Amino acid sequence: MQRRVFLQALGATGLGLTAFRSALALPTSLPAGATGRVLVVGGGMGGTTVAKFLRLWGGAGIDVTLVEPNATYVSNIFSNMVLTGERTRTQLGFNYSTLSSKYGVKVVRASVNAIDPVGRTATLSNGVRLPYDRLVLSPGIDFEPLPLAGTIANKAKIVHAWKAGAQTTALKAQIESMTKADTFIMTVPPKPYRCPPGPYERACVVADYLKRVKGGGKVIILDANPALQAEPLNFGRAFSVTHKDIITYVPNAVITGIDADSMTVTTNSAGTLKGKVINAIPTHKAGALITESGLGLANAPGPNGVPAKFAGVDVLTYESTAVPFVHVLGDASTTTQPKAGHIANAEAKVCAAAIIQLLSGGAVNSTPMTNSSCFTPITKTTASWLSVVFRYDPVTRTMMPTGNGVTESLDATSEHYADMLKWFTNLMADTFR
Repeated sequence: MQRRVFLQALGATGLGLTAFRSALALPTSLPAGATGRVLVVGGGMGGTTVAKFLRLWGGAGIDVTLVEPNATYVSNIFSNMVLTGERTRTQLGFNYSTLSSKYGVKVVRASVNAIDPVGRTATLSNGVRLPYDRLVLSPGIDFEPLPLAGTIANKAKIVHAWKAGAQTTALKAQIESMTKADTFIMTVPPKPYRCPPGPYERACVVADYLKRVKGGGKVIILDANPALQAEPLNFGRAFSVTHKDIITYVPNAVITGIDADSMTVTTNSAGTLKGKVINAIPTHKAGALITESGLGLANAPGPNGVPAKFAGVDVLTYESTAVPFVHVLGDASTTTQPKAGHIANAEAKVCAAAIIQLLSGGAVNSTPMTNSSCFTPITKTTASWLSVVFRYDPVTRTMMPTGNGVTESLDATSEHYADMLKWFTNLMADTFR
């Protein structure tokens, strides 16, 4: 599926049922009369989408409850633009009113304290125990501790801002305090991490801001990975041409220490560097509900045979490979697909269709497809993009890239920037409206 075709199919008000089934290779019809109780935990891109489409496709017989402690979801997509004043946190806020009023999803402001997989109940932070026939967990990501030293006050200044919110505002203020003589140091964690192009995008928009507003400055990217993890053509050009006097990219730079008092970062290969701002993005793991539930959900295979701290799932249904009747979506799971908002939305639709089939005793679709598309601002007026379509491979039982695999735009242009704004509007409407 080409990028423009996908954008057109998505539509300004969300994709219709027939179009969605065609685009994602879902069944041409879903069974009428499916009944059951589905409890969804986490109101991000994956959780909100699965709740919406369970009701949209499954009908009145499926009782859907979304458990989410926050009244508003703040989008991680476009949060880098908050750092440079192109967006505000308020503009990235989305609530659950339409999910409730239009689709009949019950929204509960709480978190989950415990899960009983035998009795199929979840105990909430308000003491209420909710039964389920199917449980969908979409808790997002959490972080491993940084090797951070210094006073408590100074350590508090080292923020990752990889979850949009208060840290985004704090990092914005730090960037605004910079002068053209200052250095912004960003650390990129080892994969997998949320939004593969995200750190490089952030480096670009910060570099562009420093040039436009401060008259110069330095951005140093310390990447724990051996090479760029997304858009090597576009980011390679951005680092070596567009922002060549600002950005220095250092691969294979594993962080061994951060001293918040001296504002220095020590690496295994690039020595010790000093910055005015240190934006340290820690190693990722699944949200606490996955890693701390005690149910063995964090069972995905990791490097050298050591389990990664993410949930293994069957990508035909996104059901956990460790706990039956529990599904895990988005960043908290391990698949061959990236961790990003767009793909979480796509995974959620496959999961919703599968749950409807499972609740009705029907056959789960054996040939699902998903799409991951992402636009990345390179300057205030230009953007690039990447896209990949995945199809289920019955031999490996994974989602495999189709065609030429991951493709990226040939350059960053103002036209792509305009498309980026439409893409975001459509994606968020499809999820929250």
